[in-house]
Amino acid sequence: MARFILWTILLFFILRAVSRLLHGVLEGAGYRRQMPPQQSVGLVRDPVCGVFVVPGKALTSGAGQGTKYFCSEKCRREWQQR
Repeated sequence: MARFILWTILLFFILRAVSRLLHGVLEGAGYRRQMPPQQSVGLVRDPVCGVFVVPGKALTSGAGQGTKYFCSEKCRREWQQR
């Protein structure tokens, strides 16, 4: 039983090494997986603490051009108390 486990582990590492070798050879030859282009997300700065936040996930105050974005309810309350 112990021999079986050792052979299985050895086989795993050999197959992994061969896989990584083939991946490196193919990548070096110019064959790469085409990854879809990632779109960047514009960040906005919390006016109270200065943390950058994603507008779609941030808390807001105001509307239109006067919209302010906040990282937390604490920052939003502090801004509204000004």
